[in-house]
Amino acid sequence: MTELQLTKKSRNLDLKAFVLLTVLCASWGLQQVTIKIANQGVSPVLQSGIRSVCAAILVWIWMAARREPMFEKDGTLWWGIAIGLLFAGEFVFIYLGLNFTNASRAVIFLYMSPFVVALGSQFFIPGEQLGKVQVIGLCCAFTGILIAFKESLISPTHKMLIGDGMLAIAAVLWGAVTVMIKASPLVRIAPSKTLLYQLGVSAVVLPIGSLLMSEPGVVSMTPLIALCLAYQAVWVAFITYLVWFWLIRNYQVSRVASFTFLTPLFGVLAGGLLLNEAISNSLLLALVLVGTGIYLVNRKNVNNDTHNIS
Repeated sequence: MTELQLTKKSRNLDLKAFVLLTVLCASWGLQQVTIKIANQGVSPVLQSGIRSVCAAILVWIWMAARREPMFEKDGTLWWGIAIGLLFAGEFVFIYLGLNFTNASRAVIFLYMSPFVVALGSQFFIPGEQLGKVQVIGLCCAFTGILIAFKESLISPTHKMLIGDGMLAIAAVLWGAVTVMIKASPLVRIAPSKTLLYQLGVSAVVLPIGSLLMSEPGVVSMTPLIALCLAYQAVWVAFITYLVWFWLIRNYQVSRVASFTFLTPLFGVLAGGLLLNEAISNSLLLALVLVGTGIYLVNRKNVNNDTHNIS
């Protein structure tokens, strides 16, 4: 299949993609709760490194069992190393930024990522530009995030602004990974190999980053913390990321990325249900705006997208 055929195939999301993306966002929202729990016994960056190591082993076993080629020369090595470094850098900036700013502010800046994907698609992925209605949809969904976490925007300190900047960098890195996969030779290989690149590189970089940051490491390991780490490694980093890369390969990335606005809202719901955290009355309005935005982004354009933004 040629890249042009892949581009044509990836225009619109279908019901299967909608269901898969909703499950992924709910899973990633729940992951925020498991990270908070595991932080009580394992340092954040090391926690992410452990997740990458375990998930990389699982992907390797998966590919070996399916006899998928791992070491063939297909022109993707340097691209794979690049997305692995971007992925590792994303998490380093997330966890560094969280030392300076609070989690609710972090959500707002991290979920600027769909705009990065939309902008990158405009310049680097032929045939995947968004129309004006889709751009309005992105803005609508992001407004929902602002409403859900509006209290956190009041009176930022200088320290918070430093953290906000780090989270914004993390958002750019996250978006860059998504665009790079779709715009490079990585789009032609199996999603499992793309994931192996990402996890393999980050499995090396993140533990080193943890050492350089002088994290305390593993402080305690209870059955609950072990279960949280297993959830992150097996379900999130292995299974859901495989599905995510398959979706990126087969559908328009800007529309796929728009669904990630649901993740922090699922995180708030999970925190309320499992950690007894307060749920704002504005969450319902936020869900409506995010849902409306996702609908607009994924609405079929009239006249074959002849009104794309320039």
